[in-house]
Amino acid sequence: GGMNVLFIVVDDLRPVLGCYGDELVKSPNIDQLSSQSMVFSNAYAQQAVCAPSRVSFLTGRRPDTTRLYDFYSYWRVHAGNYSTMPQYFKENGYMTLSVGKVFHPGVSSNYSDDYPYSWSIPPFHPSAEKYENDKTCRGKDGKLYANLVCPVNVTEMPGGTLPDIQSTEEAIRLLNIMKTNRQKFFLAVGYHKPHIPLRYPQEFLKLYPLENITLAPDPWVPKKLPSVAYNPWMDIRQRDDVRALNVSFPYGPLPDDFQRRIRQSYYAAVSYLDVQVGLLLNALDNVGLSNNTIVVFTADHGWSLGEHGEWAKYSNFDVATRVPLMFYVPGMTTSPVSQGARVFPYLDPFSHIGGSAPQGQSKEVVELVSVFPTLAELAGLQVPPACPETSFGVVLCTEGTSIAHYFNVSEEKLEEGKEGCAGTDRCFNEEPVAFSQYPRPADTPQWNSDKPKLKDIRIMGYSMRTIDYRYTVWVQFDPNNFIADFGDVHAGELYMMETDPNQDYNIYNNTSHGWLLKKILG
Repeated sequence: GGMNVLFIVVDDLRPVLGCYGDELVKSPNIDQLSSQSMVFSNAYAQQAVCAPSRVSFLTGRRPDTTRLYDFYSYWRVHAGNYSTMPQYFKENGYMTLSVGKVFHPGVSSNYSDDYPYSWSIPPFHPSAEKYENDKTCRGKDGKLYANLVCPVNVTEMPGGTLPDIQSTEEAIRLLNIMKTNRQKFFLAVGYHKPHIPLRYPQEFLKLYPLENITLAPDPWVPKKLPSVAYNPWMDIRQRDDVRALNVSFPYGPLPDDFQRRIRQSYYAAVSYLDVQVGLLLNALDNVGLSNNTIVVFTADHGWSLGEHGEWAKYSNFDVATRVPLMFYVPGMTTSPVSQGARVFPYLDPFSHIGGSAPQGQSKEVVELVSVFPTLAELAGLQVPPACPETSFGVVLCTEGTSIAHYFNVSEEKLEEGKEGCAGTDRCFNEEPVAFSQYPRPADTPQWNSDKPKLKDIRIMGYSMRTIDYRYTVWVQFDPNNFIADFGDVHAGELYMMETDPNQDYNIYNNTSHGWLLKKILG
């Protein structure tokens, strides 16, 4: 009995997907998944960088509780011995499997992707991963470079493959074994693209003629953006093709034509990802498990594509914090699926025309930290209890809240009840809120502003997103005792979503916002 879980997490994917209303992208397979899923159009990560975000949603705790704001500590040693979502499923009789990038590799997951706590067998990493940052991109001169924009001929790549192709193959192999063994499973598949370098099979460029690619709607640094809020995209500057452009640090804009190329390659990488997801979901059909497997699809955070004169993640803006989030639950988000029915036929992005709308869509603001309790509830497990105010000593609890009650609730009910987060103190006037945060080493952009090490953090930007606004305060932070001093505010941001959906006009200085500060202090 019980449902299997297929948990798909994508690296650096903002919601440029057809099912999220993007007009340019070709993402037929993810769109098809959405047409059978509950889709959350306002989902946010708790910190816009890989390791902190992943440890946060995999433990169901916020970065202030995992104490991971960089890449260099293991929460079980450094903060508390917190149970993870896969560990909880494992302890409840599931075979738990990790393929690709699920935990961030390295010390932040104990150099083992948290095996054996989280996983039944050692996690799989594609062998081609080690070439990701090598010089595999052919320049106009025929030489090889380590570029940001990197369409490739896959047959010329080491091993004749790419990491995400290998991960899909391994995940399909595991699905077949699980089917044969009739083993209840939690299979996490972590895809690398569209993380930089934007290295993908070159044929995907054909889907996006350069003349169809626009710049960001707001490709300038906003006049009233506090300097502490700006991320100087160091990781991009270090790629060979960007370095050759010699743009000035930190605000010098990239040339327009190169901005278009980055955007084109990001889209191409998303379509390449869509193919992998399509093959994986088609395999779920092939082994006859679509009728009893929950599918979750999300990302660790977003990625700026030139908005606010910024690239990459490392900020508190929506473009960096907002993620796709959808749940396919057979019999709940769909009518009951008969054994062996085709739910996910593979769709070829080169020939498939027409999109598919989400089965159900919620505009409620939700957080990735809520995925753990939600998935537990959907799978029929006991929902982990809400964490007490201080929970370093508590092994199993969550700082998120199950959002399963947003599924199959009629719109009218939501309007009447608005009981979005009963029982959590994260709820103000019953208004759902998403919290994100980002550390900085200084008030002005430095070489390490994007990824300061813990010991160098001096300021923490705490950000609060509701349906109506995004409010951020950048406050003094002491990395020795992890204390944020809200009495010492270095800068603030306030964007009203209705009139300023792109977050370009900071009205913090011409608004009284004492009430907002009270809210963020909870």
